[in-house]
Amino acid sequence: VRPFSWSDQACRALNETGRRAHIGQFVGEQVFDNLLAAFRADPAAHPLATPSGRVEIASETIAGFGDADLAGHARWRAPEEWLGAPRAETYPLHLISSQPAPRLHSQMSFAAPSAAGRRGGLEPLGLNPADARRRGIAEGDAVRVFNERGETRASARLMDGLAPGVVLLPTGGWYAPRDWGRPGSPDRGGNPNVLTRDTGTSSLGQGPSAMSALVEVERLAGPPDAADVFAPPEILARSQ
Repeated sequence: VRPFSWSDQACRALNETGRRAHIGQFVGEQVFDNLLAAFRADPAAHPLATPSGRVEIASETIAGFGDADLAGHARWRAPEEWLGAPRAETYPLHLISSQPAPRLHSQMSFAAPSAAGRRGGLEPLGLNPADARRRGIAEGDAVRVFNERGETRASARLMDGLAPGVVLLPTGGWYAPRDWGRPGSPDRGGNPNVLTRDTGTSSLGQGPSAMSALVEVERLAGPPDAADVFAPPEILARSQ
């Protein structure tokens, strides 16, 4: 019997994903066949629960809210932070915070599969090799990722598949400030939340805007502070 490994787990997950995808395709076909069947057969007799009774790609109700960022229909708006924004002159790297492969968000971050992806206890930060060279950063270097909102520590991972000007820091790193009692204290846990904007996607939606953040990255001259979030608390003797 071979010992359990992350590759075994990944293979089982892949097989399960394929099985569910096959079932989902069948179920999806059945749902699509029945989706709005009465409306499609007779739209006048079976209107939808919309102001017009039809499928709407524009909403007069939303447009009537009068909010500047709501047009009542889909449209492209330039993000507050992207490589085409003026602030990119100060923070020239676009931060993407993706779902990490070995865990779900921050769950099981202390487990072996997640720990195996860290170097020296630091979460991996993906950089394009050209961006790394310009900053004197090599594979595995400890780096500081920062903007005016905060900063965190990570380990450089050079990735040819990343576009120049883009860095990748997965979600779920456990927040570990150097000084818990001081707001703005540098995070040591590789948590991208200290870098992203605390602003909703619109005045109506209020979804997270985590994929719209600009940062800069520099190589740390000395060893980074060790994050201690996984260490058990000190046990004090019961006082008499």
